[in-house]
Amino acid sequence: MPDMSEFPVVVQGFGGPEWWQTLPPPIFVLIVLAMISGAVIVLWPLVRAISRRIEGRTEDPELRRELEDLRMRVREIEGEQARFAELEERLDFAERLLAQGRSEAARLQGGGT
Repeated sequence: MPDMSEFPVVVQGFGGPEWWQTLPPPIFVLIVLAMISGAVIVLWPLVRAISRRIEGRTEDPELRRELEDLRMRVREIEGEQARFAELEERLDFAERLLAQGRSEAARLQGGGT
């Protein structure tokens, strides 16, 4: 086996401690936190997609009934909108008739005296 003193300085480093053993503790902690953060950033959308998929497969009958009830109420409200529009038109017409009747009454009273 050759003597290690014969090799260049670059190769002599192979017998020493590993690189993570010589890192200062704060740098090691930063590297670990960066790795954890990267894993969270990459895996978070995947976990959310899987949870949504699982959520969609579990159908709660009570939730389904409540959803159908809400849909029925929305249809009823949409049906009532036409009725309210008609009532609004009638109210406008009645207000115009009352205003017209008052102006005619005032004109008749003012012209007769």
